[in-house]
Amino acid sequence: MGWDAQQKFHSTEIAPQFDQALQNILAVLAEAGGRPEHICRITAFCCDKPAYLAARPQLGAIWKRLMGRHYPCMSMIFVSDLLDSPGKIELEATAVVPAS
Repeated sequence: MGWDAQQKFHSTEIAPQFDQALQNILAVLAEAGGRPEHICRITAFCCDKPAYLAARPQLGAIWKRLMGRHYPCMSMIFVSDLLDSPGKIELEATAVVPAS
């Protein structure tokens, strides 16, 4: 979700929520010893297609800042709503972290 560690949303906009959600994924991955390039799949669930389409330039900039030029397999699924309000976008990722 696009909330912080205290489960608080700081924005109702898609781009800041996407930024926070991706940072959350990367923080969990780092705890396991992983890096962005270990992500092999991301599925995004979004409940506002027009807002997503309008935010694509911002989302691309966020992606480049956090993920660089790593582009895993990705899917975007538009849904009618998300469980946690005012959530607009949720990310789910799979990573493979090499053994140390």
